[in-house]
Amino acid sequence: MALERLGSSLHEALKKIFKASVVDEAAVKELVRNIQRALLQADVNVKLVLNISKRMEDRALKESVPPGISRREHVVKVVYEELTRFLGEKPVPIRVEPEKKTVIMLVGIQGSGKTTAAAKLARYFQKRGLKPALICTDTYRPGAYAQLQQLANRINIPLYGDPKAKNPVKLALAGLKQFSNRDLIIIDTAGRHKEEQKLIKEMKTLEKKLEPDETMLVIDGTIGQQAIVQAKAFNEATPVGSILVTKLDGSARGGGALSAVAATGAPIKFISTGEKIQDIESFIPSRFVGRLLGMGDLETLLEKVHEAEIKVPEKKAKAILSGKFSLTDMYEQFEAVKGMGPFRKLLKMIPGMSYNVPEEMLEMAEDRLEKWRVIIQSMTPREKENPKILNASRIRRVAKGSGTSEKEVKELLKQYSMMRRMLKTLRRKKKLPFLKKGMSLDFK
Repeated sequence: MALERLGSSLHEALKKIFKASVVDEAAVKELVRNIQRALLQADVNVKLVLNISKRMEDRALKESVPPGISRREHVVKVVYEELTRFLGEKPVPIRVEPEKKTVIMLVGIQGSGKTTAAAKLARYFQKRGLKPALICTDTYRPGAYAQLQQLANRINIPLYGDPKAKNPVKLALAGLKQFSNRDLIIIDTAGRHKEEQKLIKEMKTLEKKLEPDETMLVIDGTIGQQAIVQAKAFNEATPVGSILVTKLDGSARGGGALSAVAATGAPIKFISTGEKIQDIESFIPSRFVGRLLGMGDLETLLEKVHEAEIKVPEKKAKAILSGKFSLTDMYEQFEAVKGMGPFRKLLKMIPGMSYNVPEEMLEMAEDRLEKWRVIIQSMTPREKENPKILNASRIRRVAKGSGTSEKEVKELLKQYSMMRRMLKTLRRKKKLPFLKKGMSLDFK
C-alpha cells in the first residue's frame, strides 16, 4: 500500500533518532531531511513540505525540553504534533442520532468512487446501531442503480431509485418520503461532470431543493495534489460540508491528496483505504499520524474489535470458560477476526508492531487463518462439536474436501486443543469471571 510506504519511510527516519548516541543539531537536521524526502515521494506539495520541515526543525532545536522527557522524546513529539497539524485539526463528527432523520448527500467527479463510498458509509453507520437507507439519483451513468443495488443487497440496506427516471430531484424527494422512518439517508448523486464549476452549480441546485443535513464531496485519492482544486471550490461553495477521500490503498499519491485537501481548510471526515465494504474509517489526524509513525492507534483497533465482537449467551459463555469449547466456537472467532480486516491493517494499530513484523510472516498468518476456516467448513456438524472423533480416515476426507493437506488439518486440531487447555487454565486461576448477560466474549 502506498500510505504504508510513506509510513515505513517516516518510521525509519524516527528509528535513526532513537539509535543516535546524541540528539544534536546534525541529528535533527538529518531527521528533517529524511521526512522531507518521504513526504515528497508521497506527492505532497513542495511548498507544504518546506513549511512543515521548517517548523519541525525550529521547534526541535529552539523549544525548551519539557521536564520529565528527554530531548529524543521531545523531537519525536514535535514530529507527531506537526504532522497532525499538517493534516488538519480534528474534524467535527457528523451528528447522526437514532430516531432522528439525517440526510447526507454525496457529490463528486465521475470515477471518484462515490457509489461505492455511499454503500461503505451506510455500512459504517449500520454497524453503529443506526438504520440507514440509500437513494440513487444518478440518472446519467448506465448501471449506476444496478451497482448500488448490488452493494445494498450485500449489506441488507434498503435502496430507492428508478433507472428509467430523468429528474434526480423528484427521485430524491420521493426517496426521502419513502424512508421517513430511517435514521440516516445517504443520497448518491450523478458525477457526470469533469469540470468543477458545473459540479458545484449542480450541487447548489440539489442542496437548495433537498436541504440535506450534510453535503459530502468524494475525492479520488489517486489524483494527488490536483485534489486541491476540487476541495477549494467545494469549501468556498458550501457552508456545511465535508470530504471523503477514496482509493488510498493503491496509489503513491495518497499523501498528496490528503495534504492538498487539508491545506484548503475543508474538513476531511472519512477516508476509504481498501476495496472491501468495511474499508472506511473516520479521519482523525492524530490517530492517522500515530499509525504512520508506528505509534499505533488503539482507539480505532478497539472500535474494530467492538464492531466484530460476537455476542455470547451467558449459558454458552459458562460452558466455553469451563473448557467446552467446540470447533464451531473457534470458527466464529475466525469469522470475527476476518470481519475486522487484514492482519497488516490491524497490526498498524498496535504500538511498536506496525513495521516490525516481516511481510512474509503477515502473509503466512493470513493464509493459515483462511485455510483453517475452510477446513472447519468442510467438517460435519458432529465433528465440529466433538473433534475427538476425527480419526485418520476422517482427517483424510476433511483435507480432501477443503483442498488442504492432512498435516494442515492436524495443525488446526493441535491449535484447537491448545486454546481449549488455555481456557481451562484461565478458568481455574479465576482470571476470567463468568460473563454477565449481554456481554461479549472474544479470544483475539
